[in-house]
Amino acid sequence: MEIIYLILVVVLFLLAASDLVVGVSNDAVNFLSSAVGSKAGSFKLIIAIAGLGILAGTVFSSGMMEVARKGIFHPEMFYFSEIMIIFLAVMVADVLMLDVFNTFGLPTSTTVSIVFDLLGASVGMAIIKLSGNPESLLPFKKYLYNHHLLQSLSQNLSLSNFINSSKALAIITGILLSVAIAFAVGAFVQYIIRIIFSFNYKNRIKFFGAVWGGISFMVITYFILIKGAKGASFMSGNMVDWIHNNSGLLLLYSFLGWTLLLQLLYWIFKVNILRIIVLGGTFALAMAFAGNDLVNFIGVPIAGYNSFNIFLQNPGADPNMLTMIQLGGKVSIPTYFLLLAGLIMVITLYTSKKARSVIKTSVDLARQEAGEERFKSNRISKVLVRSTINFEKTVKKIMPKPIRVGIEKQFEPVVAKTVETDPPSFDLVRASVILVVSSVLIAFGTSLKLPLSTTYVTFMVAMGSSLADKAWGRESAVYRISGVFTVIGGWFLTAIIAFTAAFVMAFIFYYLGFVAIFIMLGVVFYLMYRSQKYHSKRATQVDTQKQEIRNITNENMLAKSTSTITGNLETIIKAYENTIEGLEKENIKQLKKTKKGVNAVVKNVKYLKDHIDDIIEKLKEESVDTAFYIVTVLDYMREMLHSISFIVEPAFEHVDNNHKPLMPEQIVELKGLYKALKELFDEMTSDIKDYDFHKQQHVFKLIETFQKKIEVIRKNQIKRIKKQDVGTKNSILYLSLINETKNLSLQAVNLYKSQRDFVNFKHSI
Repeated sequence: MEIIYLILVVVLFLLAASDLVVGVSNDAVNFLSSAVGSKAGSFKLIIAIAGLGILAGTVFSSGMMEVARKGIFHPEMFYFSEIMIIFLAVMVADVLMLDVFNTFGLPTSTTVSIVFDLLGASVGMAIIKLSGNPESLLPFKKYLYNHHLLQSLSQNLSLSNFINSSKALAIITGILLSVAIAFAVGAFVQYIIRIIFSFNYKNRIKFFGAVWGGISFMVITYFILIKGAKGASFMSGNMVDWIHNNSGLLLLYSFLGWTLLLQLLYWIFKVNILRIIVLGGTFALAMAFAGNDLVNFIGVPIAGYNSFNIFLQNPGADPNMLTMIQLGGKVSIPTYFLLLAGLIMVITLYTSKKARSVIKTSVDLARQEAGEERFKSNRISKVLVRSTINFEKTVKKIMPKPIRVGIEKQFEPVVAKTVETDPPSFDLVRASVILVVSSVLIAFGTSLKLPLSTTYVTFMVAMGSSLADKAWGRESAVYRISGVFTVIGGWFLTAIIAFTAAFVMAFIFYYLGFVAIFIMLGVVFYLMYRSQKYHSKRATQVDTQKQEIRNITNENMLAKSTSTITGNLETIIKAYENTIEGLEKENIKQLKKTKKGVNAVVKNVKYLKDHIDDIIEKLKEESVDTAFYIVTVLDYMREMLHSISFIVEPAFEHVDNNHKPLMPEQIVELKGLYKALKELFDEMTSDIKDYDFHKQQHVFKLIETFQKKIEVIRKNQIKRIKKQDVGTKNSILYLSLINETKNLSLQAVNLYKSQRDFVNFKHSI
């Protein structure tokens, strides 16, 4: 029996390693997004500083580990075997959920995740106990009676005797408060700081930089002390009390010392004070993350390890009857556990592509410039933007003109003398505000013993500062606000999913035993492997698209345009052929594969279209005509891809819904269309590849003949409808295929003409 539970402890630590990887991938956004978004240093330097902060923070984390043991449930109310099931259910649910969020690049709270995992699993186990054999609860009734928690042994136990429900309620309250307060404070402070520094901050940093740096490092120093000191194993109680009692003095000396030091560094070495603030804030938040959130990843496995040690200290004890009273006491945490966890976290920072995806989501929502928007607008975001615009108009009418003009001048962006290939998403002023305000709020919340989430605070401060900095302009506001609501919705969804998943896992593991545990572990690692492959494939695709745009020059534009067009023409005609074959043979797999391939090409062309500004900027200024032809070609290409999508998808839906197949004569007609369309595409492809359009009259004759063929087939279908030879579903599908085929051919000819004009223009230069 000891061997089995030893294996389960090992499994818990394997899950802990996985949880560290997926957890750090999610939480890296908390302390990296400001430095990465403002390009305060190279990515390697930022990671190195964050890594040092994480290693330092692990030393301060031992005091937080008791949350996993007794913060959510009362361990004395469970037997050893039940505790192990709770911990296994928590880890399995936590790893799966965080991995899903990371795969889609959505930041969530590991604190909320672990709390509601623990709550769900312990509630599930408590319900199992309460609905089981009443005699098995007798030891717990006696325990509660001896501790004056029950008036008599006859009183029934309830869920409240097992669960610390007030903790979960405090977490939810903390979420609601932190979201609103962080956004408001971030917006207010950013507004004031921007008025002081303006976007042309390099001219004003000599006057206000050291003072702002002194305030910032005063906050960061206090933040490190208040967040770290109380959890550090090497800090004595007297020292912690002294820090608390002399907070005011520490703040004063810290402000004066840092202000003087930074001013001297600026005068002597011309040091960029804002860069130092951002890098220092990154270290502080990374340290706080490790010190506060490490429990989210290894707290449960360590609690399982502690439980196993208690089991070993009671030789011959029945795991189904051994109560975990000792788990509620003080338990020492081996330092090497903490350092090993810190090392895994640092390695993950360097290697995790998912961490970069989560960071990208936060940075994109906060970036100063408009561009590709990841999230679509919704009704709420539209109403909020419209209301804000009306409110702004009202304020402008009330505010005196000199004041309004003076303030607006501070928010005028600085026009760069040279175009950067990869500019920062926002400047160092905003990055420093995000880090400093986040540190202040987290430190203040900790001093009040509020269960704040570093994810919630840092993300909402970043969003509030973006709003105040006018990064959410008329071109992007609805999309950014929609994205914020999506992320916030994901936070609350985290609690629901975590509770439900852990609750279900507890029932499965309890009733199906060890076999179910190991089967579920296999499922977890398989799903993690699949999600990693999916994410890597998607990330590689995005990198390829970005590289393609980076490689575009005025000299190779024609060659790249030709390659893209001919490649897509070949893809489209092949997809058309596969669609007809799939309809004829009712081959759902072939149609599904064709649909997937077309969607991939649609995404690639959409990416090029969405980044047309980047392409145009890379071309020479005198190439206005070149830009015109590029835009025209991409427009016709997208229309062609829309047409083939509207051919493939209805065909797939028709077969997938098991509707009646097309008639043999309809298949013959479609094959005839394919043959004529292929002849047209082959001629166009040949001319485009050779940059030779002297056969264009032949192409125009082919399209004219093709259109007449379309009309004949449409009339044939109308005759079938009148004779009632075909049903409604058949008619809808077939007429749709014919209509989109006609559109496809017309857009192809338009594309052919545009490329012809582009070639003639290039040859005329």
